[in-house]
This record gives sequence, structure tokens and C-alpha cells, in this order.
Amino acid sequence: MQSTILFITPPFTQLNTAYPATAYLKGFLEEHGVSVTHFDLSIELFTSIFTGDFLRAIFKEAQELENFQYPQVRKLKDRYIACVDVVIGFLQKQDLETAHKILDPYFLPKGHRLINVNTSIDWAPGELGIIDKAKHYGTLFIEEIGDFIQANVDEFFAFTKYAEQIATSASSFDQLDEFLSYQPTLIEEQMLDLLVAQIETCNPLLVCFTIPFPGNLFAALRCSQFIKQLFPQIKVAFGGGYCNTELRSLEDPRIFEFIDFIALDDGEGPLLKLVSYLEGTIDVDQLERTYILEGNTVVYKNKLPNTIYHHRNLPAPDYSGLPFEKYVSFLDVVNPMHRMWTDARWNKLTISHGCYWKQCSFCDVTLDYIGNYQNTTAASLVDKIEKIVSDTGITGFHFVDEAAPPKMLRALSQELIARGVNITWWTNIRFEKTFDYELCALMAQAGCIAVTGGLEVASDRLLAKMKKGVDIAQVARVTHYFSLNKIMVHAYLMYGFPTQTEQETIDSLEVVRQLFESNCIQSAFWHQFTTTVHSPIGKNPQDFGIKITGPVFEGFAQNDLYHDDVQGADHPKYTTGLNRALNSYLNNTGFDADLQSWFDFPVVKKSHPGDLIAGFLNVEAAS
Repeated sequence: MQSTILFITPPFTQLNTAYPATAYLKGFLEEHGVSVTHFDLSIELFTSIFTGDFLRAIFKEAQELENFQYPQVRKLKDRYIACVDVVIGFLQKQDLETAHKILDPYFLPKGHRLINVNTSIDWAPGELGIIDKAKHYGTLFIEEIGDFIQANVDEFFAFTKYAEQIATSASSFDQLDEFLSYQPTLIEEQMLDLLVAQIETCNPLLVCFTIPFPGNLFAALRCSQFIKQLFPQIKVAFGGGYCNTELRSLEDPRIFEFIDFIALDDGEGPLLKLVSYLEGTIDVDQLERTYILEGNTVVYKNKLPNTIYHHRNLPAPDYSGLPFEKYVSFLDVVNPMHRMWTDARWNKLTISHGCYWKQCSFCDVTLDYIGNYQNTTAASLVDKIEKIVSDTGITGFHFVDEAAPPKMLRALSQELIARGVNITWWTNIRFEKTFDYELCALMAQAGCIAVTGGLEVASDRLLAKMKKGVDIAQVARVTHYFSLNKIMVHAYLMYGFPTQTEQETIDSLEVVRQLFESNCIQSAFWHQFTTTVHSPIGKNPQDFGIKITGPVFEGFAQNDLYHDDVQGADHPKYTTGLNRALNSYLNNTGFDADLQSWFDFPVVKKSHPGDLIAGFLNVEAAS
């Protein structure tokens, strides 16, 4: 078998479902006559590491390196080796018979996580609860092995990233270059063996790595380094979210010792041009949105006008060829929304390209993936849904929009109902007033089970400053409508926004407490604000009362910025307390606790009344 392009998703991304980038590009390119193979090296590596045979090699390597962290795991190594294949098989298929086996108190070794397992969790009755409990125990068992690998064999190892620490905000290529000069670890050697076998199978003209996150960069570089050594005739290209956000100012030529091209933004146009260039039908100056090396200088080739492929005209993603039977369902935290990201299979699909709002001051609204909004029709979208279900056999969908447009969600729901297409789905939204009770009910009828959205700072002053376009009262009503229709709501929370005071931080926690207590939201997560170079704040920090202090750009990546906020609170010190409170609310406890109890230093009293959210809901009910 020979393919023009081999797409690779490098370690590690989500382990429960396929990352969609390669499927999108495969569907498009094959429609244009380009032969494509895609290979999820992330799940292939994971499932080859967590086997009895490879685990023997792990323990042997740790012994030879004289690393002795997690002695209990080492002591029980024969039990881990004996159990790992059974546990992985269960996390892939989740059958009741194996669940009972895993829950036998004498089956799994009791390492540092399972010895402290939470025995007070109230599992669902019947078979579902048994499977979930076994899934949780199995996940902790696998995480114990992961801890051992990271501590003793490969410091870069983690389940959804690899060497993220040296790729995050890597303004200089120096450290990446240094680590690439080291001998591959045992994990990397296994990764490279899998890579070589795949290349020898499909003999591609071009190998393309999608790099969605910093935690994919080093593995992709290690792979491309190896391709250049063993298969010098093959060209290598990088693309994806990391490149689109962090490599837009690239100057350092050293990365081109390992690769040939870096494509920015949507890959359809640049890849078609790359194939034509490699086949000799166009010259290098016809490339679009692509970095190359000329002499020793990084050059951005971008023939204008670009060839634009509108979202409405793109074919369905083609997931065929991906090993859906290998993906694993983890259940490490019994948080209903967290498990949406780590549990079950989801087909990932975008309703629209970009963001219809594109005004939030903290967001990268100047970049194509947010700022270039393109829509399609509900009929076309459901056509794609039906094709994907046919290809994968999976009826769960995660619509991965920056913010799904409410008009499209209405049209999509109506189309699904009219055609009798039964799927389960969830998506990200803005908590805007268009989501009234009727629309939420329609979405629920069409199979929507959850939404995620940004409550952010939960302060009307700061929500206005960040141009979020919502206020607390509106968020309360919208989330209430979703919850009344049994659609789970997850809120993204932010603290440390420019000029945010201690009073606003404590008051935002009070708003979150009341939203949980009123069952408006069922899940949430705190993020500390970070300025990015492509956001309105990063571009005009003086308008938001902050001063950018670094980092100094040294020719490679540029995204996260450091800043001073002389008007705001000392934000990092609130991290532990905010998370303590949130963890309690997630478990429906702690609503009566004074906010001071979550912090180990004095905090101001809340200024919101205790019935703030209830008041908003009562006003709506009375109107």
C-alpha cells in the first residue's frame, strides 16, 4: 500500500476517542484525489506500553537505571504484570464479567492510589454502578503504573501529553534542541518502532504531524528526527493548534533540521499546494501559509489570494482506518463533566468554523480559528453526522466549536428530530439569552446531554470589561433552563483577570456556590488568567491596566505572556482555596460553610446577598 500522505497524531492526546484533525483532512484530501493514511500514534503507543510484556521491560529498565521511586509498585511488579492486560481490555470493552473480576479484593495489587481509594462514592445501582466502579479502580491501577514510569523510566511520560514542560512557552528552541540530542528513552524507542512499521507499510511521500497542544510537540520532533535519519527521501510537515498559536513569529531555523514545512491555520489549502509542489506541478512560491527554510533563513510562503475552502463545502471527516477498539475509557475523577472528556467514545465534529461572537478580550480572536466565522446548513451537518455514524458505529458526538451558534443548534435539533436521527451530543456555548427554556427543551429532545460555557470571573464589572456579552443574572437563567431539561452544565471559571480585586474573587466564589446550590450548574473548573499575545489584552495591555513583562522572544514560540497587575489582588494565593471550595460543591457538600473556611489566610467577607441567584430565578419566573 502506498499513500501520498501519512497523517500522524503524536503522543499523547485523549485516550478515549480519536482526535479529529486527521479525519477532517483525510476526508477533504481524498475527495481531491490525494491518497491518505492516518495513524493515531498516541493510542497505538499507549496500548503497546500497557501490556504485560512491555511492563517487564519497564521494571527491568528501572532496575538498570537504579531508580527506586514507588517501592510498593516495584515490590508487587509480578501482580501488575499479571493484571495489566486484563485491565486494559476491560477499559476498552467494559464487560460485566471482567468488572466483577477487577473488583475482587484479591485481584488488583494495592499500590499508592488504590490503597487510598475513596470507598464512600455512591455508585449507581445495578450493572452500571459495577462497571463504573471497576472502571475507576482500573483507572487508578493504570495511573499507578504511569506514576512509576514517570518517576523511574521517563520523566516526560504523562497520559494526555508528553514532555509538555519543555514545549510550553518555549520562546527559545534551545531546550528542545538539547533534549533531542539525548538518547531516546525506552518509551520513545517503542514509539519509534511503531512509527517505522507504519512508514514501511504505506511508503508516503509526505508525513504530516498534527500538533494540537504543547504536549505533542516533543514526541512529533523526536519522530521527525528519526524519519530524517532513516527515511531521508520523505518530507515532513507540522501543523495544528500549537503551530497556529505559538509559531506565528518563527525565526529560528533549527527546527528545520527535523522537518521541511510548517503550515498555519486550516490545513486543506496548504496541504493541496504542498502535494502539488512535491509532485513538481507548482513551484515553491505557490505555497500558501507555509514556513520553509531557504538558505539558513525561515521564510513564510503565502501566495495571495489564498485558496479558500469554505466550511459549508467541506466533506464529512473520514474516521475510517482508526482503531476505535483500542481507545480506553478512564474514570479517575467521579465528576460528571470530567468524565465526558475521559470516558466513552465521541465523534468530534464542528458545527461552524470559528466563533460567531469573537469579542472576548482574553481570547485569541485575531487568529483564523476563532476570527474567521463560517457557517453551514443543518441539512448538510446531519448528512455528515449520518456518514460518521455509518463509518464508526458510534452515536455519541462532541461538537467542538469555540461557541456553538444558538440559531444553528436550533436548526440542527429540528433537523435531527425531523429525520429521526438518534444521537447523543454535547457542545460548548455562550450563556446568552437566546437559550430560553423552549430552545433548551428542543436541544434535549434532539439528544443534547451536556453543555459547557464560560462563566469566567462571575463579576458583572469584569464580564463587561472582557466583553463577554453576558451578566450573572443571564447566566443564572440560561443554566437553569438547561438544568430543568436535564442537560448537564459545566462552567469554565477564571480568576486573576486584570484589575480583579480580592473582593471580586471572593464574590465570584459566592456566585459559584449559589449556582451549584440552585442546581444551575453541576460541574466547573477554575483557570488562572493568562495573557496571550494574540488576544486584545495581549495586544493592548495598557487598556486593561496591566504591563507585559516577558518573556523575551528568542525566535521560536510565542503565546503566553507574563504581566504585572498593580491594581489586582495577589491571585495565585487563592488557587488552593478556590479549588477546595469547588471540589466540595461538586460533591454537593459545603454549601453552608463560610467562605473563609476554604482559605488558610484571612479573606474579605462576601458582598453578595445569600439569595442573589434565587432572586434572579424568581424574577424570571414571575415575569
